[in-house]
Amino acid sequence: MSQNKQHYLLNRAEEAHKLLKEHLDQDHVVRVISHNDADGISAAGVICNAITREKGKFHVTIVPRLKAEVLDKISQEKYKLFFFCDMGSAWTQRIGKLKGDAIIADHHQTIDSTEDQETLVHINPHLFGLDGTRDVSGSGVTYLAVRPMGHYELTALAMVGAFGDMQGNDNITGVNHTILQEGIKKGVLEINDGLKVSFLNEEPLYKALSYTFLPLPGISGDFEGSKTFLEKIGLSYEIKFPDLSNEEKDTLKNELVKVNPEIFGKIYQIKDEIPLLRNIDDYSQIIDACGKKKKYGYGLSICLGDREESLQEGLNYLKNYQDTIIKGIEWIKKEGSREMDHIQYIYTEDKDIKSFMGTLANVGLDLKLFNQDKPVLAISRMDPLIKVSGRTTLANTEKGINLGQAFEQASHSYGGTGGGHTVAAGAVVPRNNQDNFLNLVDEIIKTQLEEDKSNKSKQITFN
Repeated sequence: MSQNKQHYLLNRAEEAHKLLKEHLDQDHVVRVISHNDADGISAAGVICNAITREKGKFHVTIVPRLKAEVLDKISQEKYKLFFFCDMGSAWTQRIGKLKGDAIIADHHQTIDSTEDQETLVHINPHLFGLDGTRDVSGSGVTYLAVRPMGHYELTALAMVGAFGDMQGNDNITGVNHTILQEGIKKGVLEINDGLKVSFLNEEPLYKALSYTFLPLPGISGDFEGSKTFLEKIGLSYEIKFPDLSNEEKDTLKNELVKVNPEIFGKIYQIKDEIPLLRNIDDYSQIIDACGKKKKYGYGLSICLGDREESLQEGLNYLKNYQDTIIKGIEWIKKEGSREMDHIQYIYTEDKDIKSFMGTLANVGLDLKLFNQDKPVLAISRMDPLIKVSGRTTLANTEKGINLGQAFEQASHSYGGTGGGHTVAAGAVVPRNNQDNFLNLVDEIIKTQLEEDKSNKSKQITFN
């Protein structure tokens, strides 16, 4: 069944490819609009690289979210083809009325309309019963649209986006698995066994371990805890991994596996990439840091091949990003979350932490700093609005929780916008409706849990 669904998705992607090729053959500039996170920037990298390889031209803009004001501006532009990456499914009616043709390559579950529109090709796994939360990212969907061109090296960026959207693990599934296998077959990607430690070969051991949020309890997000761990097993905390003897490397691996067995496993790599970017997870973290610091141009330039100025700037942003996450973890340990009946939330006005609240919600759940049974809503004040990033566990989604639907419904009820995936979502609402929004999300989550429990009870009774 899944193969049939992928087949239908690939057919839709082929339609997008044909439309894209028609415009490139006419020397039309392709107007690219993409999201500002690691997946969105990687998706922009996929389409812009493909256009360049086809001797075409593009004009790209990276935005935090697609909203009416952005579309108002775009609607005044006279391009012949608009290409939306990692966004657009919630705005199909508006996009279908642009002055040129349009392609949407998205994977979010919020879909404005499924009606066919003559000037629009809409690629989204949810249209075909596939899971956009786990099985394919925005960059993966974008890759499918250019796949017939045969630029298989772009499987690398498709996987960078997947890892950036938390879809990279030992159990890569669905369309992501198809793209991964294609990259391996074409000699672009490879899988090796190793320690899943961030920037293992680049940073002193204590920093590399502290920046790893797999999690490693007592080590992740804790410089002192990391130093203490290394001292206890007889290793210098300032040394880098490549400088260890083989015996010391084995000691480190064995001791880390005792902390979390999952720390040793499959490492997904880009074969011909420079060492710093060879590990796909590390690559995605650099792109994500550029997005978090609102330096989208540097992130996209890295995706387009700049390995000098842009990469150095990206590393600087990553360092700042990592240190801010450490600061945020200390803040969470001190303040905790405020719990409601079915959700919990954290709130900040700290200008350094604001941009990283979604990541902190993720990390806090991974490190079990939050109640695992309740979704976390991370709220940032952005007068006159609040920005809300929601995260939950896959275990909670299996109980019926769907954050994307909850955020969409609640935000629209109070003059905002929102949506996303079952496990992760975002919303922007007027600040004076913060309490109303929280109360409604809490009520929606309660209903989701009750309905899922009721449905499962009916299935058991039926069986």
